[in-house]
Amino acid sequence: MTNAPIYPWTLPVTHGAHRLMSDVTASIPTLRTERLTLRPPALGDFDVYAQIMADDHSGHMGGSLSASEAWADFCVYCAGWMLRGAGMWAVCLQDTAIGFVTIGMEIGDQEHELGYFFLAPYHGQGFAVEAATAARDYARIQLRVPSLVSYVAKGNLGSVKIAQALGATRDDLSKLPDDNADEDIVIYRYALGDEK
Repeated sequence: MTNAPIYPWTLPVTHGAHRLMSDVTASIPTLRTERLTLRPPALGDFDVYAQIMADDHSGHMGGSLSASEAWADFCVYCAGWMLRGAGMWAVCLQDTAIGFVTIGMEIGDQEHELGYFFLAPYHGQGFAVEAATAARDYARIQLRVPSLVSYVAKGNLGSVKIAQALGATRDDLSKLPDDNADEDIVIYRYALGDEK
């Protein structure tokens, strides 16, 4: 008999922990767009997150990640809500999670970052632009962040198109995140005033 490995994302949450978890997630805003719901991430979303991070396209985000690496990454983004008042939303089409958007700060980031990543079947349909627009506007109006950027790998034309569709412009003068200083990363900066 083979013992299957036990992973934290596969184990049930106890009743007391579930109540506490519900209280915490109730304070995270849910955003709605024409087609999408951006809601607090849930344990059940991890499989979608791991799938995105294991995809070859995630190479533009420093991937591909193993399940353990994806779990650590997922936890960091979820913890952002508690530690910094901003974090990751699961992006849902009807009731199905298809991707994620974030307002986050990772180690080395100089500014708040707008991030977006989706399952491959949902690329090219405007979902990333729609969800990222809602997250950008929330960061600007509700969080009142002093600045907002996307760190984009050179050659990631899809991500560049999304940033530009949201009104971001390339910024070659600002400092890159400390841990990306030697990588081929480009900063796209979002206007936060009335000019959006």
